[in-house]
Amino acid sequence: MSRRLRIISQSAAVVTIALLAALPLAARDVDPLQAPDTQLEPIEWSDVDGWADDDHAAAFGTFRVSCNPFLARRAAADSRPIHQALRAVCQRAASAGALANDKAKAREFFEKNFQPVRIAKLGEKTGLLTGYYEPIVDGSRFPSPEFSAPLYRRPGDMLVNGKVAPKTSLPNRGNIGRFNAKKQVEPYFDRGAIENGALDGQRLEIAWLKDHWEAMTIQIQGSARVRLEDGTMLRINYDAHNGHSYTAVGRILIERGLVPREEMSMDRISQWMAKNPDQAKEVRGTNKSFVFFRITGLNVDAEPAGAQGVPLTPGRSIAVDRIHVYGTPFFIDAELPIEGARTKDRFRRLMVSQDTGSAIIGPARADLYFGAGKEAGAIAGRIRQQGRFVMLLPRELDMIEAGRAMPLPKPKPQIPPEDDKQAKAKGDKSKADPRAKAKAEGKDKAAPAKQPEAKGKAKPKQSS
Repeated sequence: MSRRLRIISQSAAVVTIALLAALPLAARDVDPLQAPDTQLEPIEWSDVDGWADDDHAAAFGTFRVSCNPFLARRAAADSRPIHQALRAVCQRAASAGALANDKAKAREFFEKNFQPVRIAKLGEKTGLLTGYYEPIVDGSRFPSPEFSAPLYRRPGDMLVNGKVAPKTSLPNRGNIGRFNAKKQVEPYFDRGAIENGALDGQRLEIAWLKDHWEAMTIQIQGSARVRLEDGTMLRINYDAHNGHSYTAVGRILIERGLVPREEMSMDRISQWMAKNPDQAKEVRGTNKSFVFFRITGLNVDAEPAGAQGVPLTPGRSIAVDRIHVYGTPFFIDAELPIEGARTKDRFRRLMVSQDTGSAIIGPARADLYFGAGKEAGAIAGRIRQQGRFVMLLPRELDMIEAGRAMPLPKPKPQIPPEDDKQAKAKGDKSKADPRAKAKAEGKDKAAPAKQPEAKGKAKPKQSS
């Protein structure tokens, strides 16, 4: 898939593109995403609602940061077609000049190098949007009655697929386990076991926070800045995951009737946890997922790095499913409660995929990064809405050629009109009844009362 997409508006090309969009990716010989149950619909830039009004220069700045891993001397190997195509786009971006200061030229760059494609789960039109941020919290190097909830670094006994875990960051989903006393591999400790002391005595505590919900919030966000007693700001970031599936405690509170759905937000969960300490531990335990951290800096004010390894940009970076290639731009179109809990503010913005998360699953699923601190956290905590996704695919991906190579569906059987059905039914009856057949042919004449030979001839042959 190294050729450029040819944009042709004639009917033959339209049919080819329509066929490509109509089939799930799993049905194609050439699959730019390698993702099942996904539908793609190539569109024109004029079909992207809000595209012309966006700040493309700001988006280009974020995209250019995502290009750094592609342009590095030892760039990560990735055989996916989109990765290879993005590398070529990034090479052009590196030599494009200061487009981050020129909105018109930045827009021209995106339109020249990318093809807009609507993306969604098969049979759906929208995808789920949530928000995340980097918490800034108070903490301590030592446990105390005020600071009693630990943040852990990665334990040394973790296994991946039954083997010793690599030193690099572990995937946010996977077969994570440990050896038990009988040297048998079993799933790693879940949240309930860890909060009950399963890791005590291993000296894994990075810092201590005021409560377990605050620690859990940092695990959900994936990074944090911890302000220690002496004023030192400790930057921590995601390092490993215990392998258990993520469960949203907000959903549990709604299902149990403990918090009304219309009131649900991160702040509302925090309030409930503080007022119900006896139930809080059990509710937290319904989310068996648990995250471990590493220290990434001291007294650093810069934005945290996402899973791509580059600093995130508030309002321009998103976390996506790992089926997507980091650095892929997405245009998000939604109505979001940015200004307040009950507002519906227009959000039409070009974002860049630079991160991921254990709860970010699906082709049209994104976590929007809003920055650090309480204000960003308040906005992020309100976001849980549907939105429309347009993925920008590099024009190096020749989707028309992909459409020519893909297998076409089997043609549907022709359904005859009602008159044909009746005629067919009469024809079938005449085959079984010689008198009806004769009548249909106009040959029904009076016959002798007994004609055993004729009757015998007309009797259908029975299969053995």
